[in-house]
Amino acid sequence: MSKDLNTPICPEDGDRVPAHVAIIMDGNGRWAQKRGQIRLAGHRAGVRSVRRAIEFAGRHGIRQLTLFAFSSENWKRPETEVSGLMELFSWALSNETKHLADNNIRFRVVGDTSRFPENVQTAISEAERVTSGNTGLRLVIAANYGGRWDIARAVQLLLRRVQAGEISVADVDEDLVTASLAVAEDVDLLIRTGGERRISNFLLWQLAYSEIYISDVLWPDFDSSVFQAALDYYRGRERRFGRTSEQVQERML
Repeated sequence: MSKDLNTPICPEDGDRVPAHVAIIMDGNGRWAQKRGQIRLAGHRAGVRSVRRAIEFAGRHGIRQLTLFAFSSENWKRPETEVSGLMELFSWALSNETKHLADNNIRFRVVGDTSRFPENVQTAISEAERVTSGNTGLRLVIAANYGGRWDIARAVQLLLRRVQAGEISVADVDEDLVTASLAVAEDVDLLIRTGGERRISNFLLWQLAYSEIYISDVLWPDFDSSVFQAALDYYRGRERRFGRTSEQVQERML
């Protein structure tokens, strides 16, 4: 990662740059199988794509990048793959934390990390601590995360506040729910690699009005050209949020 990682190279784009990009990093296993390798080899290759995505996001003025690394359903995969992923996660955190800190990136993991091995939990805590004061790109890794889990957890938090007398039932609105989620920022652009056309229980609430870009490229092959194609797609979209096209055009005048 370069030292000017958080210096936007296209500031003239203004609000045409999505503030929050989320990526479903799909296709690691298929990438490896096509090459006659074990699935874990694809996950290892995918780490390089994570680095490329982080650098691209920082240089293009994206404020938050949320990556879907491990879903709450992924525990169903073969035990050898899951244990290998845990080792890879720990290794990546240990090796990348200094780069994140040096490049003013704030790192955070969302999801139920209590199921992770102790060494992984320790590495997560250390990376979050070291980067907590950074003010550049916000990098969020969704690990043992599910959109339904996120919403259910938010409901539990709000119910506790109601029981404690902090708020009333009538106070609960969309803003309070959003603020109670593990990821409290709406997604402007969702990218999914690997060609699948589903959101796989990822950021269900936050994706309500996001633009969705599907790429057939498998995640280990994801690079700046694919990310740029997604941004070009986003810039070509008219985001109406319930308004008519004419209303949107009037607001732009």
